[in-house]
Formats: sequence, C-alpha cells, structure tokens
Amino acid sequence: MNTATSESFCQSGPVKSNAVLVDGMYLNGPTLDIRAAEKFVQEALTLILDEGVRKTADVREKVCDWHPPEELKQMLDLDLKENGETHAKILQRCRDAIRYSVKTGHPRFFNQLYAGLDPYSLVGRLLTETINPSLYTYEVAPVFVLTEEAVLKKMIEFLGWEEGGDGIFSPGGSVSNMYAVNVARYHCCPDIKEQGLSAMPRLVLFTSKECHYSVAKAAGFLGIGTKNVYVVSSDQRGKMIPAELEKQVLRAKAEGAQPFMVNATSGTTVLGAFDPLEEIADICERHKLWLHVDACWGGGALLSRKHRHLLQGIQRANSVAWNPHKMLMAGLQCCAFMVRDKTGLLQRCHSARASYLFQRDKFYDISYDTGDKSIQCSRKPDAFKFWLMWKAVGTHGLEERVNRAVAMARYLAEEIKKREGFRLLMEPEYANVCFWYIPPSLRKMPENREFWDKIHKVAPVIKERMMKKGSMMVGYQPHGDRANFFRQIVISPQVSREDMDFVLNEIEELGKDL
Repeated sequence: MNTATSESFCQSGPVKSNAVLVDGMYLNGPTLDIRAAEKFVQEALTLILDEGVRKTADVREKVCDWHPPEELKQMLDLDLKENGETHAKILQRCRDAIRYSVKTGHPRFFNQLYAGLDPYSLVGRLLTETINPSLYTYEVAPVFVLTEEAVLKKMIEFLGWEEGGDGIFSPGGSVSNMYAVNVARYHCCPDIKEQGLSAMPRLVLFTSKECHYSVAKAAGFLGIGTKNVYVVSSDQRGKMIPAELEKQVLRAKAEGAQPFMVNATSGTTVLGAFDPLEEIADICERHKLWLHVDACWGGGALLSRKHRHLLQGIQRANSVAWNPHKMLMAGLQCCAFMVRDKTGLLQRCHSARASYLFQRDKFYDISYDTGDKSIQCSRKPDAFKFWLMWKAVGTHGLEERVNRAVAMARYLAEEIKKREGFRLLMEPEYANVCFWYIPPSLRKMPENREFWDKIHKVAPVIKERMMKKGSMMVGYQPHGDRANFFRQIVISPQVSREDMDFVLNEIEELGKDL
C-alpha cells in the first residue's frame, strides 16, 4: 500500500495528495462527478418527457416504428465495447430506444391487457427507481413497506374480507397464481415444506379451459404436474360450468387422488369472462377445497359500483390475484397476491428466516419486516406507484376509469353491429371486444369450412399491415374451433370515441382488398 505524494491522473480522475494506492487503484474519494451526472439526468428527463410522454400521447405519432429484428440490431448498434461513449451518444441511444419501441401509452394501442399512461404512477416509478430500495425489511424501505401495507389493506376491503387478510406484491400475475398454488398445497399438506414431494399424495387442482396459462405452468414448476391440472368445461361465454367442476372433483376422488384447489377466473384473457364464483365457492366448501380467484384482469371492476357484480362471491375466496397495472393503469408491474388467512400462512409457507435480514432482536417492531412472506429476496416497491396514483385521483377517479373503459367497449360493440363486414363473437361483458372482419370478397360466400378457412387468414394480414404502417395495434387469435378474430382491449382514459371509429375504419381500409 503506497501513498501518492504528487498530483497525477488515473482513470477515475486527478489523484489527490493524500490518496492511497491499493491493488493498483488510487482510493482518493468519490469517482462519480455528481454535477455531470445531474446534467445528464436532466437532459435525459427532458428527452423522456418530449419523446416518451408528449409524443406518445399524440395520435398523429406512430404506435410503432416497425423494423425486422436483423435490421433493428444494426440500427441500434447493440455491441458492448471496451470504452464508454459520450453523454451525447448515450442520449441518442435513449432516443432510439423510445423511437423504435411500441408506444403502449398511445391512444391507439389496444393490443394487451395494459395500456395508457398515468402521470402519477409514472412519477411514482421514477421516484422508486431513483431511490432504488428493496422491500424486504422496514429498516431499508420504511416508506415503501408502509405504503404496501396501506394498499393491500384497501384492496382487501374491496374484496369484502371483513376480518381482513394478508398479502404481498409479486412480479406478475403468473407469479401470483404460482403463489396461490403453492400456498393452497401447503395449506392442504403442511409437511411438504420439509419432506418434499415424495411424502405427498397425488394432488389435483381444477381450472377452466379459459384460464390463464400460468396455472398449468405453476403446476409444472411446483412438481404437481400438468396432467394433474383437471380442465373444467366452459360455456359459450367462456365461464366455468359449476356442474362440470363437481364432476371433475368426484372423478379425481374416484381415482384415488386428493383434490386441493380450484382456480376460478374473473376476467379471462381472451373473452373477458367472469366465472360464477358463488356456485364455485359452494362446491369448494362442500369438498373442502381452496378457492383461488385469478382477478388479475377483472379485479379493477371491484372499484366500480356499476360493475362489481361481475365478481359477486369473491369475498368467499381463500386467495386472490389482482393486477392494478391492468385496468387501473398503475404501470408495469403492479400485482397483488392476497389471502384471507390471518394466521401467518404466507410467512409459514415461504419463510427461510435468514438471520442477516430478519434478526429477532431488532430495535423496532419486526412484524413490518415483510420480506420473508415472499419467495423473493430483493423486491421492488411496486405498490408505491399505485398508492401515489390512488392518492391523486381517489377511489372515485379509479371507478370512473373502469366505468368509462367498459362504456367505450360497449360503444365499439354497438358500432360493430351497425357496420357491414364486421361481426361480434358475443356481447362484451367487460372491456374485451372480440370481432371478425369479413372483407367484401367473402361477404356473399356460404359460411362453410372454406369460408372460415379464408376468414382465419384475414386478421394476421391486417395485423401485419397495421404494424408496418404504425397506425394502431389490435390483437388477434383463434379460440377453440373459431377462426382468427380481433380482440380489442379498451383501458386508457386517453381513448376517445373517435379512436373507436378509427379502429373500424382502419381495419376496413387495411383489409378491403383481401
């Protein structure tokens, strides 16, 4: 170890006279030029506001500046090199990242179950990214532990669990559903945590054929096995048929298996269907099964006095997954998993009691060290942006978002029924509007197998054209034996009636020659 005695320069800047040389590195104070960092951040924020906020909200801008992968790789210059680049070059990298990304905040982005831009949520995200906390203990994230607690408490009130409950924010709805399967299994067979799968009976869970694919993924990931996910038939609207559920439960018992859980869905991904929770809950109580409700998409309706009836019976669920980043626009990612249990079930199921984090002799109330309830260690404070947004717009503001989105979907459905060449699959129950476009060349054709084979090819071509044009984004998919159809999701309060008209006009324009 040497002490530098004269002014010289190293990679980190000028060396001070009292610097210490250790392993070839001069240790002479901070290496970050905070003034230069502040200037760069200010310039980057200006760019983000201009390119990422203002332009994204302008319908005259493209939803997507589309380029194929190999071309985009060259345009972005993705290679990582030995030496760093100038701030001006890095700002250009940021500008390019915004330019060539899909603008999910654009008023004509209808492709997924999230959309739009909420300014309060955005500021919440910027704030937490700046502070960079991890939400395992109160000592390192006091503000964010408390805001998560407040948000969960309020969400639990809307579930109708009068005696309260418990919960945790997770990295996504798929992880929340995995939590549900794991907690339900632990509740059924608490020895599994220590003894593992070899000591367990053959466990079976039940879900509808319209459920999210994460349920089967969870069964595979947790060692239950996808063949032990019994799929229950749904009706034409996509709702689980309770009588078919009971048949499947009895079948599993007759096979010698042990049923332990039912996954019901409130707001299916494609059709936006809501399973009949009261009838499903009756069956679960009769057979002593854990009832989980995947309300990732439909949970937002709980804040609407007009539409909360869609989730009637959710108060009887043992656990619920609900994603405020979807209908309520809290920004990705914001996903809550909640249990009605208040005996510490989440803690018992997941805790590992790491002594370097969860010491028992801390100087404050360690019940606020919530991290051991999670399967994660590092965890982002995702609830904060939702809390900040809720504080800003209030429950009434969130309710209005839900009501307006559903009303806008209803307007679109009515316009579809008026237009030649457009056909609804069914009346929308929520904010999913599913429909076919039938080009003029096919409108007089008999609706036989050949007709539907041709219709199946229409939506993919129109989707390609809208993407390359950048005019909008609307999803499509087949469903069972139904040919490809468009699935429009309406969420953002930036969406106008004129945008709904534009969607139909644009689809007709892009597909009239097919």
